[in-house]
Amino acid sequence: MTCSILVGGAWGDEGKGKCITYLCGNDKPDIIARAGVGPNAGHSVEFNGEKYGLRLIPSGFVHTDAKLMIGAGVLVDKDVLFKEFEDLKKYGVKERTFVDPRCAIITKDHRERDKKSEHLAKKIGSTGSGCGPANSDRVLRTVKLAKDVPELEDYLADVSLETNNVLDNGGDVFIEGSQGFALSLYYGTYPFVTSKDTTASTFAADVGVGPTKVDEVINVFKAYITRVGEGPFPTEISQEEAESKNIEEYGVVTGRRRRVGLFDMELAKESCRINGATQIALTCVDRLYPDCARTQSYDDLSAETKKFIEEIQSETGVPVTIISTGPDLKDTIDLRKELL
Repeated sequence: MTCSILVGGAWGDEGKGKCITYLCGNDKPDIIARAGVGPNAGHSVEFNGEKYGLRLIPSGFVHTDAKLMIGAGVLVDKDVLFKEFEDLKKYGVKERTFVDPRCAIITKDHRERDKKSEHLAKKIGSTGSGCGPANSDRVLRTVKLAKDVPELEDYLADVSLETNNVLDNGGDVFIEGSQGFALSLYYGTYPFVTSKDTTASTFAADVGVGPTKVDEVINVFKAYITRVGEGPFPTEISQEEAESKNIEEYGVVTGRRRRVGLFDMELAKESCRINGATQIALTCVDRLYPDCARTQSYDDLSAETKKFIEEIQSETGVPVTIISTGPDLKDTIDLRKELL
């Protein structure tokens, strides 16, 4: 029995999609559960030469033997869900996905209210997907739940019960968190944050798994750092410098250009501490160190890259077990057997 939670270490966009796809493909969990806010965050997945941008379906969908669960803490937009069912038809996602009946539902009204909040879109970086107003209505106890939506009737399941039954019977569960630690409503750069907590503790609660059943917390960091919208960014560099380093980026959901900065060690230490990280996955190493592109052995990394990785381990006290050196799943260095 193993329960693992994957968390974004900073402001999101850390490459969680690839990490989840790789880990689920290798470890083959029985359940892959989606935690986090809702469809306001996108995960990019590249698999067999095709690229997918997901907002609700767990990124580990490529592991076709797993049940895909959406936990009670996640906001659901049924239009987004059904579109992803169609987009991922060849993977049988529709037949494997289950929504907790206690999920709150995003409506057209939520989306319209979100888009009218120009200060949120410009300053905080809201994607206009209705998550903030829906979470607000949930707190006010006025939101509609998944169990109240007839179109979702065939996809409802008690996610907490199903997940705990699998764990109690010796199975494996992988929980995918959305966004990133520094966007947490509690621990992030308030008010430039998302509309709920985004730490490992809350992701476990989103799915209905108690803390004593969590075995691994994998914190994902990029070799550099990015964020969308305004707010503090101590290590930010100019767009010109980002272009010169070939590390400019654009958002999955919005297409907006992201702000770019250098790796923030202080943020990494805080993120690992509050999330209770047991492992670190480091992505986009090839973007920062092009000479390491597609390297699949730690021994083949440059001395400069190894020094960077060793510094992260030393400062955070957490082993770097997964190193991504390219967009393909095979461009991964997996050190779990050596370090755990």
